[in-house]
Amino acid sequence: MDVMKVIRTRRSIRKYKSRTIEEKKIEKILEAGMLSPSAANRQPWHFIIVTDKELKSRLREAYDKEWFVLAPTILIVCADPQEAWSRMDGEEYWKVDAAIAMQNMILQAWEEGLGTCWIAGFNEPPVKQILKIPEHIRVVAMTPIGYPDEEKGEVINRKAKSEVFHSEEW
Repeated sequence: MDVMKVIRTRRSIRKYKSRTIEEKKIEKILEAGMLSPSAANRQPWHFIIVTDKELKSRLREAYDKEWFVLAPTILIVCADPQEAWSRMDGEEYWKVDAAIAMQNMILQAWEEGLGTCWIAGFNEPPVKQILKIPEHIRVVAMTPIGYPDEEKGEVINRKAKSEVFHSEEW
């Protein structure tokens, strides 16, 4: 599949088959995250793969949606702000770096025939407690990963180019 086809067809999936994901596919997804660009090549990310049913069930304390924990795998993307680059004005880039890695992994998952759903609206402290994440590490996003048990069409409902594209100046 070419990159634009992956981007056009990738959709948020909220219903998964119980089929276990092959280890080779998980490795490729993680590799896609590790190969992501980061500010000053600091690579401040950490990735946690959760397949244990009890741990997944406990993650409902942070994001209380049954479909989330029914996926065979949950990927947690974290960042270490102490390892990240900061701009001269103090703007920190750990969230950006982790988001780029998450996007690469979501696109690779789709290429592997797997569905995902970017989750940002979660309660961070329970995730950190349940997964024993160090205090200084931040949880940026989570996604279930699994074989889709629903079909969706290509991405639609995007703003017109005239609303978002600028040439030379605003």
